[in-house]
Amino acid sequence: MRLKISTRQIETVIIVDCYGHLVFGDETSLLRQQVKGLLSTNPHIVLNLRDLTFLDSSGMGALIELFTSAQRAGGCLKLANLSKHIRDALTITKLVMVFEVFPDEFAAVESFRSQPV
Repeated sequence: MRLKISTRQIETVIIVDCYGHLVFGDETSLLRQQVKGLLSTNPHIVLNLRDLTFLDSSGMGALIELFTSAQRAGGCLKLANLSKHIRDALTITKLVMVFEVFPDEFAAVESFRSQPV
């Protein structure tokens, strides 16, 4: 299943909804391009992964790259709505310790309020 992305805004945070598979090739390129384009206008990003059904090592690499890009832009990339499969993949690779992970996008948005500016 190809990756599909949509974006929306809650308060001052951009929510990026991901649907399908985040795998090597066009899918990781699409996510990188979309999120990096958003970072130039708003470095506060939440990836809503509720409908992400598969993630390979290239997808994990893309997440790490976007996390670093958000930090360089003075912001933060957070993850929300991880399925058991995606959470397990991030746990096994210990990447769950790198990202701030939230049960839903509203909790992730709330976490931006408590961060110092």
